[in-house]
Amino acid sequence: MKKGAERVAELVASLGLIPHPEGGFFAETYRAAESVRAEHLPARFGGDRSFSTAIYFLLVSGHPSHLHRLHADELWHFHEGSPVTIHVLEPAGGYRTIRLGAAISEGETFQAAIPAGCWFGAEVLAPDSYALVGCTVAPGFDYVDFELGERAALLAAYPEHRELIERLAG
Repeated sequence: MKKGAERVAELVASLGLIPHPEGGFFAETYRAAESVRAEHLPARFGGDRSFSTAIYFLLVSGHPSHLHRLHADELWHFHEGSPVTIHVLEPAGGYRTIRLGAAISEGETFQAAIPAGCWFGAEVLAPDSYALVGCTVAPGFDYVDFELGERAALLAAYPEHRELIERLAG
């Protein structure tokens, strides 16, 4: 298998990945043909949504997925590369990390769920490396359900996590 920058370039080209507003690169791979009508969803959605959506998401060392939150749960699935550390700030103030990767005996997991309303960001900590993951959202992703974290607001809400917020929020 190709390593590092060569593999990243190959994945970007072959999967048609483009820059994502939160960081990293992505390509939508699935959007359900059917939708859930707005009256059958919680009010936070404000409109109809596809049953589900999925993307490829590529992160490289030193270029994190910045803190953001969604109106829906998001499942992350590990495909290849180095482990990904997902940082989760819960609405009530809790903090946890998830290690997404293939080393199950070392506490990594192949998939993880991020609950709706949590602030989260991710990074590849191994130097000169990358990770290709998949993300599935249900009901389906819509940019109106996406909020990119603002540093000042996050610092006011989670002052005890200053170092993380300064690293992963704009």
